[in-house]
Amino acid sequence: MSENQSIKILLVEDDRNFGDVLRSYLEMHNYEVDLAVDGIDGFEKFRRSPYDLCILDVMMPRKDGFTLAKDIRSKNNDIPIIFLTAKTLKEDVVEGFKIGADDYVTKPFNSEELLYRVQAILKRSHKSAEEQQNEQEEYSVGKFIFNYPLRVLYLRQQDQISNKVKLSPKEAMLLKLFCEHRNKVLLRSEALTKIWGEDNYFTARSMDVFITKIRKYLADDPDIEISNIHGNGFRMIIRGEAGSEL
Repeated sequence: MSENQSIKILLVEDDRNFGDVLRSYLEMHNYEVDLAVDGIDGFEKFRRSPYDLCILDVMMPRKDGFTLAKDIRSKNNDIPIIFLTAKTLKEDVVEGFKIGADDYVTKPFNSEELLYRVQAILKRSHKSAEEQQNEQEEYSVGKFIFNYPLRVLYLRQQDQISNKVKLSPKEAMLLKLFCEHRNKVLLRSEALTKIWGEDNYFTARSMDVFITKIRKYLADDPDIEISNIHGNGFRMIIRGEAGSEL
């Protein structure tokens, strides 16, 4: 039995012929696939059944892929989402990543490319138990406490915990990398490869969106700054700690 047989994918594509071909291709590689023909049908299927990954066309009647993704994120903030689109506008790409896309594939594309992206995302989302055990669980970040397994960020003030924030999986992975590189440069290429699986324009724009979110989460501590290192990466500076001098 193939390991993929336990993986269930929701494919939402309004071109029925293209959707059938894509579903058959994924099923050939032992994924279980449900096909929906528009956003409303897709959300109904999502509500009725658990999935490991969603593949959503952007341009669809009745409910577009971006709106569907927002509905899905309101129910499950963790499930990976891949957008399929015929558009190449940078604004659309950024909008998708703001919603929480894990990847973006522009039509026309090779089926093997989509399969590679599916496999890479699932591999990142299903770490082995041994890998999870070896990870540090809690980090002190200035006035904050960051619990990585729970993906929770707390503000610590006068021995009291407040302002609890639940992070998305990618937000948690990125903040973890910053914690491991605190007061040092985190290379853009390293973060992109470890979290997104590749370093290209689309993943770089996605990471910029997540950097902005993390800055917002940490804004209550003025001693924390995430600065851009031009052409290199980012640096999370925690003033008062060793190595934090600018």
